[in-house]
Amino acid sequence: MRRRAARPAALPLFAALAALSLLGGCNAPWSENSDRPETARDFPPADRPVAPITSTKWSTEEARDRVNEADDIMDSADVRPGMTVADIGAGDGYYTVRLAPRVGQSGRVLAQDIQPEVIERLADRVARERLDNVSLKLGAVDDPRLPAASFDRVFMVHMYHEIGEPYAFLWRLRPALRQGGQVIVVDGDRPIAQHGTPFRLLVCEFEAVGFKLLSYDDKAHAGGYLARFVPDGQRPAPNAIKVCKNP
Repeated sequence: MRRRAARPAALPLFAALAALSLLGGCNAPWSENSDRPETARDFPPADRPVAPITSTKWSTEEARDRVNEADDIMDSADVRPGMTVADIGAGDGYYTVRLAPRVGQSGRVLAQDIQPEVIERLADRVARERLDNVSLKLGAVDDPRLPAASFDRVFMVHMYHEIGEPYAFLWRLRPALRQGGQVIVVDGDRPIAQHGTPFRLLVCEFEAVGFKLLSYDDKAHAGGYLARFVPDGQRPAPNAIKVCKNP
């Protein structure tokens, strides 16, 4: 683990007692409750594999900046000054450190990851770059642990295929959105074994917990597509969620 840089007092880092991680490897779906987090067992398991976390970044920051990835994605997501944005699966912070100046000092960014060591590294970077409008949070495989009614945008960039409990995760994410809030997913339209999420499967899983697709954009320069989702109707009861079939 890298050494810790001094953190400004304004930077809240949410401590965690233990790490929660995804299943290793693109294995069969979680079919036995004994293999699943106890907090997820009221929800159906996904009928699909889960991609392993092999890296905290899918490309170099220099390569992504050369194609203007972050600015284009933030423009497409209509991220504006004063917004509060969550960066789920923040990893090394490529989007976190670019969202921070976009929302400005009147806005806030919450960077979340499920790996404590990743949060520690990102805390070093946030402190080093003096991003006083960024906070950090340790999430769980079945719960992003976001405060209710707090976010205008929730970003999930190249990480959805790594979520081991998508129905529990998305069901618990929905209340975190403010009125007019959106979930922004960037992923590749390819099999999960190839570290992507088939677009039809993505839409089905979001719809299963009470979201609807707002828009789709081809973002080849960002490694796939950008999909925007908004809440739609009531959340179903966990035991009423209909499981999507992996195409």
